[in-house]
Amino acid sequence: MMNFQACSFTILNLFFIIASGNSLCVIEEAKLSDLSEALHYKVASIASVLVAGALGVSLPLLSKKIPTLDPQNDIFFMVKAFAAGVILATGFIHILPESFESLTSPCLKENPWGKFPFTGFVAMLSSIVTLMVDSLATGYYHRQHFNTSKQFPTDEEIGDGHVDHIHLHTHATHGHSHGSSNSSEASLASELIRKRIISQVLEIGIVVHSVIIGISLGTASSIDTIKPLMVALSFHQFFEGLGLGGCISQAKFESRSTTIMATFFSLTTPIGIAIGMGISSVYEENSQTALIVEGVFNSSSAGILIYMALVDLLAADFMSPTLQNNFKLQLGANISLLLGAGCMSLLAKWA
Repeated sequence: MMNFQACSFTILNLFFIIASGNSLCVIEEAKLSDLSEALHYKVASIASVLVAGALGVSLPLLSKKIPTLDPQNDIFFMVKAFAAGVILATGFIHILPESFESLTSPCLKENPWGKFPFTGFVAMLSSIVTLMVDSLATGYYHRQHFNTSKQFPTDEEIGDGHVDHIHLHTHATHGHSHGSSNSSEASLASELIRKRIISQVLEIGIVVHSVIIGISLGTASSIDTIKPLMVALSFHQFFEGLGLGGCISQAKFESRSTTIMATFFSLTTPIGIAIGMGISSVYEENSQTALIVEGVFNSSSAGILIYMALVDLLAADFMSPTLQNNFKLQLGANISLLLGAGCMSLLAKWA
């Protein structure tokens, strides 16, 4: 968990270099009607986005108090499918086009940026690296927790987020009764570990993108740009928070880890807005440094989110026996997926 936090804070620090490049293009000056009013809207956007993100990520975490949101409930499958559609559309509709725009900008040198599709290449590499991390991390935890000299955790221990190692019983009289239960507990513990890895990798991908869009709003100077961005980003954070919160809820982290992950997600976009406000006087959005940093980070985020949405969220649920054996639930999940992707795609008109 500490490594995840250190990685996330390092990512935040990297965005400060966006403002360091010298502009090679002539930037059209925005028509400012009132700098003071623009500042007020930016401050309001920090509060709006913070509340929306916190609300979105918190709703699935309240599943114990809201029976409808319990992971075993059919409605939860549809909510999760909706959230997965949101994450998928975020990668394809919101992030990838922005990355293409940045890395194919005429402000960049023709060689090498105009001679190679860097956006697709970086997104592909990002997806492959995510797969490798996913596989290696899962394998590592399997080797750590499923040694032959250790017993698998009980359902109660899994629910509490604790994975204790207990020596197996070797008495012959207990052999039959423990065989099937250990197999079931092994499956549950393995699934739990997988969900924890998914939620952490997914948060990293979302955090990177959240800081970038926050900086975009913070550096905007036109009220006509800030107003729709504020509304669109609030919905954007709410839907993304819903998807991330669902993953965190199923991963059954300890309360402290859950709180840290939810809080960090809620704060990233407001922090990005604050950074954008701080560097707005020196920020050159068409400088080579800004374009390259934003383009590479956006394409990396897109690769992570697309992989996570398709492989870890949608494929895992849509191919599960729970969905395969229930046509009504299967139909509902498909409709929810389309609605989630559609709603997030519609927001691309404003943000």
